[in-house]
Amino acid sequence: MSNERVLLAAKDIRRALRRIAHEIAERNRGIDDTLFVGLRTRGVYLAQRIVHALEESEGTTVPITSLDVSLYRDDISVPRDRRSIDKSSISIEFEISDRRVILVDDVLFTGRTVRAAMDALMDFGRPRAIQLAILVDRGHRELPIRADYVGKNIPTSADEHVRVRMEEIDDCDEVVLWRGDQKDD
Repeated sequence: MSNERVLLAAKDIRRALRRIAHEIAERNRGIDDTLFVGLRTRGVYLAQRIVHALEESEGTTVPITSLDVSLYRDDISVPRDRRSIDKSSISIEFEISDRRVILVDDVLFTGRTVRAAMDALMDFGRPRAIQLAILVDRGHRELPIRADYVGKNIPTSADEHVRVRMEEIDDCDEVVLWRGDQKDD
């Protein structure tokens, strides 16, 4: 798109993710009893990259899984009863009770995706703590949610949108800003 502006290039994203990995290890005095949960779709790839950096620096294997929170969203038009959600499509491959869980996503906007992720996690156990790692915080929160680790704060206006592109699915790594009617992911 011609009205896009690149905010973060591939090298900026690599640097931000390495910094987030170091901050996680430092704040938690290592990564023992820590599980990374990448929110689908781009949060999964970001979590994999953070975990790779941690495994290199800490010299240990770090458990990682993914989570699709679409059934837990409160801003979709399909009414549902949470007790009747078919959890067979949602899985956490590791025990989360009494562990530190690091949720990883690409963009923090209203906070509704993170709230849905926390609701989903609680259906699988009671983590000792949940922390949030985000590549881009663009503001405009509708819920009182704040990231523990942020790659880049990018204040936006209501008519601006942020898109994170990842090599694994978009053939390039970059964060772009544009104005218009397109919705954010």
